[in-house]
Amino acid sequence: MRVMTAQTGVPPSIEPDPGATGEPATESAGAPERFVGRSPGQLAWLRLRRDPVAMVSAGLLIFFFLVALGAPLIERLYGVGPRDRFSELLDSRGFPLGYAGGISGDHWFGLTPGVGRDLFIHVVYGLRTSLFIATTSAVLTIVIGVVLGIIAGYLGGVIDAVINWIIDFTLAMPFFIFCMAAVPVVISRFFDPRDEVPPSFRMWLLIVVFALFNWTYTARLVRGQVLSLREREFVEAARAAGAGTGHILFRELLPNLAAPILVTLSLNLPTFITAEAALSFLNIGVVEPTPDLGRLIFDSTTYLRADPAYTLIPGTTLFLLVLAFNLFGDALRDALDPRSGR
Repeated sequence: MRVMTAQTGVPPSIEPDPGATGEPATESAGAPERFVGRSPGQLAWLRLRRDPVAMVSAGLLIFFFLVALGAPLIERLYGVGPRDRFSELLDSRGFPLGYAGGISGDHWFGLTPGVGRDLFIHVVYGLRTSLFIATTSAVLTIVIGVVLGIIAGYLGGVIDAVINWIIDFTLAMPFFIFCMAAVPVVISRFFDPRDEVPPSFRMWLLIVVFALFNWTYTARLVRGQVLSLREREFVEAARAAGAGTGHILFRELLPNLAAPILVTLSLNLPTFITAEAALSFLNIGVVEPTPDLGRLIFDSTTYLRADPAYTLIPGTTLFLLVLAFNLFGDALRDALDPRSGR
């Protein structure tokens, strides 16, 4: 017999007991939805992860870094070193025997004409050289630029004027012309013309030159950001609480500059890679016997028609490395600041 309601005569709705079916009770339809809060870093990571170009370029960069870091292990497994020569595999004119520059199971990218060195292991160690110089230069550039930019923007006055004058003076000097003039002079100052210059000295000299010439862009960017942040409420609160200048600069202002600093770092790396390759191509940067992509391309120009693979392989490697850095830098900028793409 059905039970009717007193007012409407409609049978009451019977809700099933959640425990009767063994299923857990769920929230009713009218209950408010729960929103999970995410930090700006988590939101940027979600946007970056959804970008296929960013993921492909990041994967390619990870591969290049792993190859560079594992160069000694690759040499051991491959069984050939960068200074080994295989003159018996060259013909009477000095060209590699076989197909496409001597490509074989023992020499994956073939041999270099004239000398007979393995091209694959030279590309591996050339990546190591280029990434070491570019990464170290980029980190030094960021450190110098951030410190001087944040000091100039926050303190202002005479200090800001002096730092801006140094920035203008540095930007007025042509980079490549200065390198062509200064690098040989510095080397001759420390070494006799008959002495062999250590490869590490040349690499660190390039790193110092890159850092001294490129910190200005980071400093100007950081200074502009600090000028807009130094009057914000959290800075005023830190001053009112008795915080010192160092605390305000590096504990209050610096965390708010993480996004532009990361983007600048990612975009500086391909610039330094191409600059280092260009200087090595001009025989100013890294020279024999240190493997380098720029010098490989320079050496290959003599054999461009007879052995195009000698130019194509290191050139393609350098192109992919710079392209991956540029694409990832653009994607990182869009992820950290979605309004930049509008």
